[in-house]
Parts: sequence; structure tokens; C-alpha cells
Amino acid sequence: MLKADADAMFEGLRFIHWKAEQDADGLVTLTLDRADSRVNALSRAVLEELEQIVERLAIEQPAGVVIASAKPSGFAVGADIHEFVAYAREGSVLENIERGQRIFEALARLPCPTVAALHGLCLGGGTELALACGQRIAADDEATRIGLPEVKLGIHPGWGGTARLPRLIGAPDALALMLTGKALSARAALATGLVHRLAPRGDLLAEARALLRHPQPLPAGRRARALLTNAWPARQILAPLVRRRTAAKVRPEHYPAPFALIEVWRRGGGDIEQRLALEARSVARLAATPTARNLIRLFFLQERLKHQGEGTAHGIARLHVVGAGVMGADIAAWAALKGFQVTLQDREAALVSPALARARALFASKLGSERRIEEAMGRLQADVEGHGIATADLVIEAIVEDAEAKRALYAQIEPRLKPEAILASNTSGLPLELLARDLAAPQRFLGLHFFNPVARMPLVEVGRQPRLDGPVEKRALAFAAALGKLPLAVAGTPGLLVNRVLMPYLLEALRLYGEGVPGPLLDRAARDFGMPMGPIELADTVGLDVCAAVGRELAPFLGLELPAGVLEPRLAAGKRGRKDGEGLYVWQDGRPQKPKPADDTPMPEDLADRLLLPLVNEAVACLADGVVDDADLLDAGVVFGTGFAPFRGGPIQYLREEGVEVVHARLERLARRHGERFKPRRGWDLAALREAPDAASAS
Repeated sequence: MLKADADAMFEGLRFIHWKAEQDADGLVTLTLDRADSRVNALSRAVLEELEQIVERLAIEQPAGVVIASAKPSGFAVGADIHEFVAYAREGSVLENIERGQRIFEALARLPCPTVAALHGLCLGGGTELALACGQRIAADDEATRIGLPEVKLGIHPGWGGTARLPRLIGAPDALALMLTGKALSARAALATGLVHRLAPRGDLLAEARALLRHPQPLPAGRRARALLTNAWPARQILAPLVRRRTAAKVRPEHYPAPFALIEVWRRGGGDIEQRLALEARSVARLAATPTARNLIRLFFLQERLKHQGEGTAHGIARLHVVGAGVMGADIAAWAALKGFQVTLQDREAALVSPALARARALFASKLGSERRIEEAMGRLQADVEGHGIATADLVIEAIVEDAEAKRALYAQIEPRLKPEAILASNTSGLPLELLARDLAAPQRFLGLHFFNPVARMPLVEVGRQPRLDGPVEKRALAFAAALGKLPLAVAGTPGLLVNRVLMPYLLEALRLYGEGVPGPLLDRAARDFGMPMGPIELADTVGLDVCAAVGRELAPFLGLELPAGVLEPRLAAGKRGRKDGEGLYVWQDGRPQKPKPADDTPMPEDLADRLLLPLVNEAVACLADGVVDDADLLDAGVVFGTGFAPFRGGPIQYLREEGVEVVHARLERLARRHGERFKPRRGWDLAALREAPDAASAS
């Protein structure tokens, strides 16, 4: 490298976030290394420097330019979301989007060849920066992920993603990528034409320079497909089809961004300037919506949860799980998938064998190669005698929800534990203080509540009890984060947070069902609100036996009753829901058969309030009781633990947007009409309910 040549090219310019070098062939390598940050987020300062660099490159016209990253984490994670929130607050989103577009378009118009060398995370604005280069090369490893996830924030790509990607890889593939927010592996990106070549991580820069010297055109078939699918007639035909498929998954009134993206693409012509203008104006409109504000706030809350326990070494290498039922089996399998050594215990080998089969199926779906599957299976061992207890750093109990049975098990386990080992329960219905009552070392006992299915549900509740040591709690939080989960510290009361909030909603749905409201109408009302699944389908999916067991534990604590005549007859007949093929619905091929209600079926006018407000009411009580540390964490826990309509931001944020006094009055009205169970619970006078959060402050 000839740094002196690069210094001469950029004489008079001072860079903090970029480094420039030029080799003997006149090829310039620009390396992004944002100062004071672990990742490359494209801030205003980063873009201002890039603007100066591109202006000088247009004058100097080097032989070629490689853009790369010095960060181990990856190329670039996208725009700086903190700054985006500030722009939205100031009303300057359009101005700042247009500026970024101008910089990237100037890069795209450089007269010399350009290559983006991608590794690790390349997301959002990072992918759009790469798209502005003539070619792309990616590191051929598992860490590389390339995508445009902006729809998850309630917006869509704004720095040229909608204008360039469909013309590069064809509209069907591009729209699928942008509408789902999915990130592609390096090999998938190569297959779609998003990148031109792959290279080993260590050879990435050398291969990028080789690509500059010898550009590699995309296959002719791919170019023809891109041209054909973006022609005006194709856009007018495809757009309505894509819109209908999208509407089958999300509603435009709930999530406007996917539909705005489709419309931007439909209207975009052959002129890049026109396509960019459409894109910028659309993102600016979306940024002002409550959906975008709430989804961005949830993004920051998710990041906050990810970093729970940060700075603490969890010190856990070996895990022992007692209970090879669905939950215990899946916890053990997930931990083995993530690299932990795991032993799994139950009363007899016949109970553990199905768990190992479930684990192999999980590994096959996640790992692909037989070698890696066998390596993961080697980390998961059946252990009927419980020998793994003596060497485990963490023991998780996942047996039947019976306090006496659990305490009897602990009496056998605790004398065999290492001095610093942690004992945890996967319970969600039983008070942790009760379970810890007879322990010799209660300071090392806590709750670790995973959600079913473990492989898909992101939240893990870390349950506290009064005698728990703070450092042990931090170790548990760090362990859950190491599993790739979102850990949330909660008080160890019955139901913890999620089941305590969810139970009044499910019980009221079952009561309405018992009153004659058809299940499909109840499910529709919940989905109209934004819930991912209706309560009747949810009860069948969880299992009516589980609902009854948890309900019996929680209902007295919540001052509620299980509705009579709904669950008992079905359980007596062995109809527990999806797992038996019949519960409240009949199930076929894993899907509930929902009969269409008669046209004259009466729909209670207050149905939605009866369903959803008990959940909101209990969330307020949880905040008042200190079940979580603050309102933001409560919203995060309920959204990531129950799927509560993300675009609404969580139950406390929903209250703020509806008006605390307005919702309080609706509960009072329900109480007068339907009974004391709807009376507003304690906590409605909390100042935290009325504090409108700054989205960026959540991080």
C-alpha cells in the first residue's frame, strides 16, 4: 500500500471515521471504522466524510475503489437509529434521507469501478451503500448476513434500496427480501445475484481488488429477469398480487410500511432520480406514523434486553436439565445448539429418547451439515441417573408444576451441586419464594422461564426471589443472552410477568366462549387489535390442560375464576387442543378448522374491550407491584413474551396513546356492566403511565 499517494489524493481533508490507502496500481481502499463505536452505524458524521471522499474521487479518478470495514462485527449495521429518531422529532427526515441518497448516487456515478467488500453484518443503510457500488464481494462464512430490515422499524429502505435492488436481482426476489426484512447468508446472496463473488474472510480484500481489475458480470438470465420484472406492465400486474399476499399477513392500518414500499416500486420508472424521490417522500411520511415510533422504540428495548448482564461472565459451561418433557427437552437442545455441554435427566431412558429425537430435528433444521449435527448431538447426553448434577454449573428443573414435587427434587439435587452452581426452575406459575423455602443456599436459586416453542420465542424471564444474590442474577441474565435470548429480570411472583398479564385475557376469552360467542369471532377481534393469534386458537395451541393448570394456580392470586363448563368437559374427553387433534377447535394438518359464524351471530359491542383491557389492567398492576423495574421493560416483556401487537408498542404505550383516563373510564364501564373483575387494579395513578417515552432513551 502506498499511503502517501492516498494522502496526496485527499490533501486538506481530515477523516475520523474513514481511512484511505492506494496501491501501486492506483486502486484505492476506503475502510470504514466509526470512532468510539463497536459497530459501523452510518451517522451524519460518517456520511459527511464519505461525501467529501466521493467528491475528491470524482476529481482524481483512481483506477478503482474498494469499500470495506475495519470492524470485526461487520460492514455496517445501517443508519444511526438514534439520529433517525432525532430527525423524526425535528421533522427533518426528508432532508436527511435526500442527503444520503445524493451521496450514494454520487458514489454510483463515479467513473471508476467500485467494489464493496462485505463481511459480518451488512444491513439497512450498509446494504444500500453496497448497492451503490458497481460490484459486491462477500466473506464466505456463517457470520455474513446481508439484508434490508427497515420494515421491522415501520419504514422501508430510503437510501436507494427500493430504487436499486429490484433492478439488480429482479423484482420478486427484491420485494421478498425487503418486505420480510430477512437477512441472507453469503451463499444465498450469491445465488440471488446480490453479490458477485464469495471469498474466504482472510482473502476478502485481495479478492475485492482482483474483482476491480476483472469485473464479473451477472449472468445474462439474471439481467434479463431484472429487466423484465421491472418493466411498467410487469409492475402494474405484480404489485396487486404482492399487495394481496402481504395483506394476508399484516394489515395496512397496522403496518403501513410494506404497502408503501410496494407502491413506491409500482410507481417507479426507469429514471433513478424519480425512483429515489418517491422513496424519500414515502419514508418521510412513514417516519411520522405511530407504528414507526413504536417499532423503533421496541428496537431500542430489544437492544436493552440483549445487553442485560453485560460485563458479567456467566461462568456456565455445563448445564444439567431435569425433566425431558417438551420444555425441558427443548431447553436442553437449544443450549447444546449454542455450544453448551448438556446432560438431560428423567425417570427412565424411554422418556429421554424422544427428547433426543426432537433435538436432532432441531439441529438438522439449524445446522444443515451432518458433521455439525453430530457435533451438537455430542454436546447433549442422556443422563437418567443424574451424574451431570455434580459437574454442572447450572441445573434447570423443568418438571410438573407441583410445589411439593419440585421441593422434593431440590432436596435430592442441592447436596450434589458444586459450591458456585446455580439452581433454577422453569416454573412460571409457582411463587419462587415458596420453592426456595427449604433450600440450604437460596441465594443461588432463581427462575429461568423459557417460552414454548423455545427455538422461536425470544424472551427468557429471570425470576427473582428475596434471598437471591445480585451477582447470581447477573450470571443468569448473561447466560440467557449467551443463548441468543432476550433476558428480562422479573419478580418471582405467581405467573412472573408474562403469564400474569396473559391469564386475565385468556380467562375472559374462555368466559365469552362459554357465553356463546364463537371462537372465530373472538380470534378475529384479537387479530383486529393486532394480536398475532386469537385467544381461542392460542389456548388450543398451548394446550387446554396447560391453560387449566396455570389458571388454577393464577386465578386465585388474580382474584379471578376459571369459567365453568368450558375446559373440564373437553379435558375429560381427552381433547386437549392441537396436540390431540381437537380442543376448542378441530385441528387438521396442524391448522385449526374454524367454522364460519352465521351472518346473524350477535357480536357484543364491547367485545374488544372485554378481551384486551383485562390484559392492560393487569399490566398496570404489575408495574405498581414492581414485577419489572420500569414501564419500558414491562412493554418489552409483554411484546416479546406474548406477541402483543408490536405496532402498539406494548400495553403501557397503548395506554398512553389511547389516554390513561379514557381507558380507565372504559374499565369502569365494563365493571358496571359485567362485574367487579373489570375494576381498575392498583397503579392507575402512577406517573410512569403518563410519561411519554423518547424512543432512543429506551437504549
